[in-house]
Amino acid sequence: MADTTPILLGRLELILAIGSALAYTVACLILRFAQSQFIFFPSRKIKATPEEFNLSYQEVWLPITTKKGKREQVHGWWIPSPSTSLKAERVILDCHGNRSNISANLDYAQQFHLMNLSVFLIDYRGYGRSTKRIPSEATVYQDVEAAWNYLIHERGIEPHNIFVFGHSLGGAIAIDLASKHPEIAGLIIESSFTSIRKMVDFKKIYWMFPIDILLTQTFNSIAKVSQLKMPILFTHGTHDRVVPVEMSHDLFASATEPKQLLIIPGAGHNDVRQAGGSRYREALQQFIEQC
Repeated sequence: MADTTPILLGRLELILAIGSALAYTVACLILRFAQSQFIFFPSRKIKATPEEFNLSYQEVWLPITTKKGKREQVHGWWIPSPSTSLKAERVILDCHGNRSNISANLDYAQQFHLMNLSVFLIDYRGYGRSTKRIPSEATVYQDVEAAWNYLIHERGIEPHNIFVFGHSLGGAIAIDLASKHPEIAGLIIESSFTSIRKMVDFKKIYWMFPIDILLTQTFNSIAKVSQLKMPILFTHGTHDRVVPVEMSHDLFASATEPKQLLIIPGAGHNDVRQAGGSRYREALQQFIEQC
């Protein structure tokens, strides 16, 4: 009787090869069409409000109409400046990162408030009390544009009196907004990255996939920042394990003057302000005044 073992082994190898190919294809499709869920990690829970930071505020709801005609909302907090003596109201628009929501940035709001700035914090759709949905690069750009229009048209703020602060992913969102509105007074970009493509390389977990083909949400800040003309302050911590500090060095190198770079020794991804202490506060105050 003939030995069928080689035939069975050959069939098994074929089945394994087909199974591996199918698994790889499915993984590629997931990375391509569920990309947002690898970038955004929204939190719906509001852990604190401005009131708990002794800040008076107003709830703001901004309407957004989708391409399909659906009405959605962006939720925000308007925190007015404590000073009524300023000839022109200066405002900072706050763009938070890909995790948590606006409640995580209230310590920043408090600091800006102490600098006599009004503060407008918004949650992108999918975050906090904004409409529940899966965010994308396109939708977060729409949301911050709606916030900009609210400040200009509803609040009557002059564009050259609006600063934009962005932390981490929020830095990329702030840079994109500035690329569309060169009249912005200035940008403060904290712990942010050059592009999603470079972040993929940094994480080193998708090396086996054709990322250049699959990637549709790029947040390509490095390509935009060189075109900006307004003053920019980049801040970053040397011990950031989420976004390497070298990326702020790269953004700074690509940006045109006027620009500043503040590196805080020992600071991680989320504690640049705390670790920087008075040095950080003075740098921000000086930047605002110079602008």
